[in-house]
Amino acid sequence: MSPFLSPVPLFFVFLWSTGFIVAKFGLPYAPPLTFLLMRYACAVAVLAPLVWLLKAPWPTGKARHIAVSGLLLHGGYLAGVWCAIKLGMPAGLSALIVGMQPILTAFAAPLIGERVTPRQWLGLLFGLGGVALVVYAKITLTGLSWQAIALCLGALVSITAGTLYQKHWCPQFDLRTGTAIQFSACFVATLPFALMFEGLTPALPAVEWTPRFVAALLWSVFGLSIGAIFLLFALIRRSDATRVTSLLYLTPPTTALMAWLMFGEAFSPLGVAGMALAVTGVFFVVRK
Repeated sequence: MSPFLSPVPLFFVFLWSTGFIVAKFGLPYAPPLTFLLMRYACAVAVLAPLVWLLKAPWPTGKARHIAVSGLLLHGGYLAGVWCAIKLGMPAGLSALIVGMQPILTAFAAPLIGERVTPRQWLGLLFGLGGVALVVYAKITLTGLSWQAIALCLGALVSITAGTLYQKHWCPQFDLRTGTAIQFSACFVATLPFALMFEGLTPALPAVEWTPRFVAALLWSVFGLSIGAIFLLFALIRRSDATRVTSLLYLTPPTTALMAWLMFGEAFSPLGVAGMALAVTGVFFVVRK
């Protein structure tokens, strides 16, 4: 049975789509790299005891590849998107830029021995068109800097490269130890940049410990860094990269629907049409 004929992909899309909602809640109370640093540290603090208590197997010979894929999938992607939003990049535009990942992955699929069929290419184009319709009304270029655009494009390249790297070099590993390795690597790589650009100190003076911030941090750890990432890795393990990344086309429409329900943001009939087009595109890509 195809992994895409189960509730797992839909639950993954739901969890992944909450990322922009978390950013909306958390960024007003902490600089982006500081928030991500705390997110990585908390995720490792949760996973490390589980690895020890459950005697999870160590990925012999794969630890270096797992760390590299984590730096690309989490470190580069999250830092790029969060810093871009902090610099004024609208969430809709950042979603559209990162929404190019399935197309970029399809172009690069032959590098890891995967083939994209004509029907899948049609689905990828449909999905991209659906994403564009959903975020069209939300896009504004007012006050947008080239730094924000560069960061978002860097995030796109990073998550695409990370997906392909992991699919090729380390598709199979214990999720508990592997994810702990990845977030440990992200913490080490992010720390010097947080110190350099955000004046981070051991006391974390830039953080406002409000209930909204704590809720955003907890959800980013348990809902995203553990829940969504475990599901993503399970899907990468069981299917090809193009099919997995096509699910990300459903993220901007789902996020827009959440923002409409939670914050009263506009959700036009054009957005509904975009959602339908994106769903159709993903169906074309994942259907056997």
